[in-house]
Amino acid sequence: MTTELGGRWHDRAQLEMMGMSSHEWSRYMRDSLGVRAEPDDISALVVERLRERYEREVPLMPGAAETVRTLAEAWPLGLASSSNRPLIDLVLELTGLATCFRVTVSSEEVERGKPAPDVYLEAARRLDADPSACAAVEDATNGIRSADAANMTVIVVPHPDFPPAPEALELADVVVDSLAELPARLWDMR
Repeated sequence: MTTELGGRWHDRAQLEMMGMSSHEWSRYMRDSLGVRAEPDDISALVVERLRERYEREVPLMPGAAETVRTLAEAWPLGLASSSNRPLIDLVLELTGLATCFRVTVSSEEVERGKPAPDVYLEAARRLDADPSACAAVEDATNGIRSADAANMTVIVVPHPDFPPAPEALELADVVVDSLAELPARLWDMR
């Protein structure tokens, strides 16, 4: 899409945008990548293309649905995501996981996206929970930084396609190899 709209993609663009709110990454695409469109139009086009992709297949990490269902039986879950609200709602609907989360927050709904702690702090507020009593499960560098800045216990399941930076991994309280390990590790931490 970047090149279709006159922009120039570079190797670090994906990593630099990960965690940004849609307001932030759409401005980044215009200002840093040279996409010839207004940020709101860029965001809407990305949402539409992702919606089409997700309706064909939702790209969940292995074990994600089963792990979420297991955790929801034991704890109140909140979702603190950098995704746009329409995509959060669509993915939860398509995967049947909507009822597993008591609250969901998009970084569109807070002042700053990840690595700022705003989205995590808002999720804790909506759960009526002290952030220091919450555990955040993350897979990406800016998400790890965000959860750490919110003073949450940080559990990392590194994404194989976008492994977290080593300095971000140092912020983790726990690192697991797969989502399947998560319920047992959380029980051990209780």
